[in-house]
This record gives sequence, structure tokens and C-alpha cells, in this order.
Amino acid sequence: MNNLQSGLLYSITSAAAVASLVSCAGKRPNQDEQKRLNIVYIMTDDHTAQMMSCYDTRYIETPNLDRIAKDGVRFTNSFVANSLSGPSRACMITGKHSCANKFYDNTTCVFDSAQQTFPKLLQKAGYQTAVIGKWHLESLPSGFNYWEIVPGQGDYYNPRFITQNNDTIQKEGYITNLITDDAIDWMEHKRVKDQPFCLLIHHKAIHRNWMADTCNLALYEDKTFPMPDNFFDDYAGRPAAAAQEMSIVKDMDMIYDLKMLHPDKESRLKSLYEEYLGRLNPAQRAAWDKFYTPIIEDFYRKKPRGKELANWKFQRYMRDYMKTVKSLDDNVGRVLDYLKEKGLLENTLVVYTSDQGFYMGEHGWFDKRFMYEESMRTPLIMRLPAGMNRRGDIGELVQNIDYAPTFLELAGVEVPEDMQGASLLPLLKNERPQQWRKALYYHFYEFPAEHCVKRHYGVRTERYKLIHFYNDINWWELYDLQSDPHEMHNLYGQEAYEQIANELKEELLKLQEQYNDSVRFSPDRDKE
Repeated sequence: MNNLQSGLLYSITSAAAVASLVSCAGKRPNQDEQKRLNIVYIMTDDHTAQMMSCYDTRYIETPNLDRIAKDGVRFTNSFVANSLSGPSRACMITGKHSCANKFYDNTTCVFDSAQQTFPKLLQKAGYQTAVIGKWHLESLPSGFNYWEIVPGQGDYYNPRFITQNNDTIQKEGYITNLITDDAIDWMEHKRVKDQPFCLLIHHKAIHRNWMADTCNLALYEDKTFPMPDNFFDDYAGRPAAAAQEMSIVKDMDMIYDLKMLHPDKESRLKSLYEEYLGRLNPAQRAAWDKFYTPIIEDFYRKKPRGKELANWKFQRYMRDYMKTVKSLDDNVGRVLDYLKEKGLLENTLVVYTSDQGFYMGEHGWFDKRFMYEESMRTPLIMRLPAGMNRRGDIGELVQNIDYAPTFLELAGVEVPEDMQGASLLPLLKNERPQQWRKALYYHFYEFPAEHCVKRHYGVRTERYKLIHFYNDINWWELYDLQSDPHEMHNLYGQEAYEQIANELKEELLKLQEQYNDSVRFSPDRDKE
């Protein structure tokens, strides 16, 4: 990741040894010896590590997110198994890859809510469980004492919520504030205070189309962001990358994404944007129009073209995204302040992550889906409770299938053998497991679909990445992440890398068999 090494300096100086943890897997701690730990899991949508100052200082300051990293740990090699919202959430909650939990994509799948999940197991062990915010798994939540979710992606302004009574209600306000309000209200008024709890706070932010709260609209307008060096990537040697439809220049909608609404202008997603604006109340709409009208008039008067237009679109995208992050960071601060005020911080594991990474102009893109670094990589920071003194960076390869076994072991609940992830607790205890994984498996299924990213699977080690694009294409890509961290030069087929490619294929097949993925790297089978 661009500038990740400089970001590592943020917390590496504060590493320390850790005291023994409350329990081991398969045992429940004696409450007379130690109060059972709470879990607050905060997950956002499409928040990339480049846009968190504890990872990368080029763009934005996120002081409240940085509080979590400063008081705990930051994972520097954290990845997802399928870079797409619904599938990523299914991997997280089951501890299994998409091939095992059967939620492959956002367009055809409904999550089987009868299957095993970590909230169900925690609930069975005496934890109060709650999820508030974005669910995006099509079926209704199960395994929660309390839930309140937004339909589908949710709306930034005056959103609807589905309640446990299966009623749909509308709330006035900005969604990031409202989800936080509900989360704090549940902790304060709706849970049983003498029982441990696990609260999942799932935000819509920072999902497309990045509609900021009215109080933040004017922020960052004086900032000019440097384009990534590969913004004008020509995708040489990478036909699947060339076939995508997630280009800032070509595919970012002038009205829906960039808010340049004008009576005389049309775009593919104009009507959807107008629907979103229709949700604003008069005061919100007045503030919105007051900010955007001068920008719209200036844009259509100047009519930028070519690279000037590309840069204009990039700058607007970056500013809108950052404004949405600002609200998120403020609300993370509200949760941390509440936990501190109520004396809960020292007995609570606070986790912050996103459902995947996102492109901020790298390769000229927005969105995610590809196995390339910016979207496969996801931020993961944890504020540790009292008695867990590990601080600084954790560099082992971890994946979102690891969260479920981690939370279970933390709670003293036996981790089921069919969970495919590995508990991160040994890493949080400052141990150095000799048998820790050396490679990660990835599989993206959603094609044909929005953004036109080909189906692919692959393996990532500490240094190398091998990707196979399949279905309507049969194309291999190999990257040396040490010499080519931005994945610009496909090495597959070069004689000097033949042995490495073969070794990675062996590891890839091993992982596909380990996780029982029915798709193996056979051209005939891949076309099925």
C-alpha cells in the first residue's frame, strides 16, 4: 500500500509484552476470577486504510480511529476473502469462506440465517448480542437479542430502519449519527447491565455515493490531492483490469457520484440521485443546494475536458469521501467516550474494520472487487481491554474469517472445528505462533454484474500474489509485491518466475482443497 511503511512509524515504538488472557479456547472463565469481556465491533463499508491517519498520513486526519490504534494494536497485513459487501459480512459472521457459507455475491444470494454464526454461539454462552445498522445479507438477522437494520444499502438522509417487530420506520437525521445514537441507547437502556455483551455497529458510511452530513459539506474544499502515480494506468498485460467499469474518468457518474445536477443534463443514475435528494427535509435541502449550486454553475461554465476533467472528478471524489469519513470518525469518538464514561473501556475489546478496502484513484479506479491490494486489504485496529498490554503493529497475515473464532475464544467459548478462520488471540497475547498461516486465499464471484469485474481467485503470500481470472476468460497474473507493490507488471509466463508460479499454484490448490472450494484451477472446470 502506498505510504504504508511511513504509516508503520505511527505505533511501532510502543510494543510491549502482554499478560495472560482470561481463558483458552473451550473453557469459560470463572466469573469470580475475572469478569467476562465485552465486544464492541464497529464495521464500516468501503473504508480503505489509505483514508485513516493511523495507516496513512497523506490525506486525512482521523483522531478517534487513531485512539483505537494508539491504545491497542494495528494489523498491517489484514485482508478480506471476497471484496464485496454482503459476502464479506457473511465471511465475518460465520468464520468461513464464501464457498462454505454459500453467500457468494450481492445479486443472487440470500444468507442462510439458520447456519452457525458467532453471535449465536455467544448468545448460547450467556452473552447479550445486538446488531445495529447495515446488514445487507437479504435475510433477517438471527442470533441477536436485539437488532435494528437498514434495508439494503440504507440511505444517508432520513433513513428507514427495519425493527425486530418487522416494522419499517423512518428516522429523521443523518445515518451515521442515527446508528451511533441507537448503539449507545442499546448499551445504556436496553441491555442487562450485569451480563457480558457483544454489539455490532455496522455503518453505511463510507459507501457510494458519499453524501456528507450538511455540517461537513464545506470541509476539505481547500485541499488539493495528488493523483496516484498509476491513475492513468494502461493495464498492459492485464486484460481483466482493462475490462472493468469502475474508472473515475469513464464510469463515475457526473450527477449521482459527483452531484452535478442540472436541468439540462442527463446521466445513467440521475433519477436515483434525485430520489436520494428527495429524502432531504427542507432545511437539509437548503444547506445542500447552498453548497453545491455554486460548484455546479462553475463546472458547467468552465466545461473542463481531458486530463483537466479527470483531475476535477478525482478531487471532487476525494473531498466527498473524506467528508463522509469525518462524520464516521466523530461518531467512533462518541462510542469511545461513552464506554469511557461508563467505565466499560477497561473490560471491552473495541474492534474497528471495514468490509473491504477501496480504490482512491489507484489504477484510475473507485470501488473494490479485485484481488489487487487496495481492495483485498482492509483496515483492522483493536483497542485492548485491561490485562492485554500488547501495543503496536501486528504483521502476520490475517483475514476477516478470523474475527469469529477470535471473539469466541475471547469469550471462553469453544471454537467449532468447521470454522475456517484462526483466532487472533495468540497474536494479541504477544505470542509468535510458529504454525501461523503463510498464505491467504481469495475468491470473487460476482460477474456479470455492476462494474464488470471478472470472476477470479488467487493466493497471496508475504511477497507474492497469484491470480486466476476465469469463467469467460482464462488469464493468470503474478506479482512480486516487494518490487512491484502497486501491481503494475504481470510476471506470469516469464521464464524467470516459472518456478515461483508453480509453487504458488501448488499452494493455491492446497488452499482450495482445505476450504473445499468446488472451483479448482482447471480450465474445463472453471468454465462450468
